[in-house]
Amino acid sequence: MGANGLIAVGVPPQPLWLLYIKIGILVLSLIIFCLSCFILSVVHGSAAGMTLFVCLWSFIVYGGAAALEIWSPQYFFRVGALVGYILSTIFWLAGWAWSASDASIILRWTWRKDVGGCLAANAALGAFVWIANIVHLVFFIIACVREDNPSSQAELGQVKPEATVPPPAQQHFQQQPVYNQQQQQPVYQQPQGYAQQ
Repeated sequence: MGANGLIAVGVPPQPLWLLYIKIGILVLSLIIFCLSCFILSVVHGSAAGMTLFVCLWSFIVYGGAAALEIWSPQYFFRVGALVGYILSTIFWLAGWAWSASDASIILRWTWRKDVGGCLAANAALGAFVWIANIVHLVFFIIACVREDNPSSQAELGQVKPEATVPPPAQQHFQQQPVYNQQQQQPVYQQPQGYAQQ
């Protein structure tokens, strides 16, 4: 029952605020992308490379999913989106945790406070994006699973009123006699008053 909703094609009926969460994920990913580019321009090799990859992954997954939802929902494969969302959640967890670890080491043991501050900002914003990913993933799965059951869609605002029309009553017909091919109608003659032309 629920798995049919997860493997279907098309956008599931989901609340509008999930689109705003997607936009928030993309905006925060852009900020983290800029911070990671700065860190990589100063220091070669750190957690910024991982967060740069995770930002690019989010642009592809969330940006592509939003574009498909809006402009061509018939090509929105829910299984592909589900796998992308799950991997994005795992990648964000790894990215912000590694950034927090690097930030604590750099801020404590080196003189590069700007790099440590940017890594700390990456970790903090990455944690918010990770939480937003989890919220989006959970409500995406709920929307997919509940799509099969129309009575549970009332909270999503997607219930379409259906008119209840009683089935038509069966009509009883009397069987008509079968005409024999040998019986023919008599040929009528024209009355005498008419002239033949």
